[in-house]
Amino acid sequence: MIGFGWTISKFFWYLYFMYLTLLYFTFYGMMAVAVSPNHQIASVISAAFYGIWNVFSGFVIPRSRMPVWWRWYSWICPVFWTLYGLVASQFGDMKDRLETGETVDQFVTTYLDFKHDFLGVVAAVILGFTVLFAITFAISIKLFNFQRR
Repeated sequence: MIGFGWTISKFFWYLYFMYLTLLYFTFYGMMAVAVSPNHQIASVISAAFYGIWNVFSGFVIPRSRMPVWWRWYSWICPVFWTLYGLVASQFGDMKDRLETGETVDQFVTTYLDFKHDFLGVVAAVILGFTVLFAITFAISIKLFNFQRR
């Protein structure tokens, strides 16, 4: 319904990015609970980061339109990489013309600054965030002890 291409590679890119996004959000929640003393503080920490991730993801304000001093944060925002992967994998190679005369891949490159050739790096970064949150959770659950005696 939103114009995804009917190719097997685009389907598997979509599954890859959506599965790992669900996984890193799950691991992030587990990590937040493991590094904080109770679930109420973890909820506040998570909500703060979710809001910041939403602002810098490039969905509301594209990275190309952000002020220069804010662009650095989008590179360490996991939601930015998910959006990059989904848009670049699905629309980064489309040659259909828009009403403005430019092609879809030109629009994605110029307006959003997403390059289809960068897809392998994006996939590795998403995997890296997932592994980072999982390892941080595992280390935190082992080392931190917030019980009082």
